[in-house]
Amino acid sequence: MAMAFKMATTGMWVTDECKNSFHQMKWKRVHRYIVFKIDEKSRLVTVDKVGGPGESYADLAASLPGDDCRYAVFDFDFVTVDNCRKSKIFFIAWAPTASRIRAKMLYATSKDGLRRVLEGIHYELQATDPTEMGFDLIRDRAK
Repeated sequence: MAMAFKMATTGMWVTDECKNSFHQMKWKRVHRYIVFKIDEKSRLVTVDKVGGPGESYADLAASLPGDDCRYAVFDFDFVTVDNCRKSKIFFIAWAPTASRIRAKMLYATSKDGLRRVLEGIHYELQATDPTEMGFDLIRDRAK
């Protein structure tokens, strides 16, 4: 039986699939990114797309719709100036200007609840167009 975690402030539910996919990305490193969406009818936050370990940040950016909101988490790997390999997880709240106002409000009010369920996020970005979430921004924030 599938379980869901309720986000008290909005009445939204986060499915087990969301939490399990995030843990697989964080601990087993089987995903590079995960895109989440809210189903307004069932009031569930579900997994929309999962990027394999070989996919890049450009693949994540290309998978976000131009006219609807989404949440995404991205596992960014980098090497520090001390030649040490590190990984940071970014949470991206995607709300393009072409999306409906109702969707923007729903995603804005549900964001904190989802972040509480996904433990271990290092940085957060809010973007309305691709320039606000460029790879250079990700790299600069991580270092």
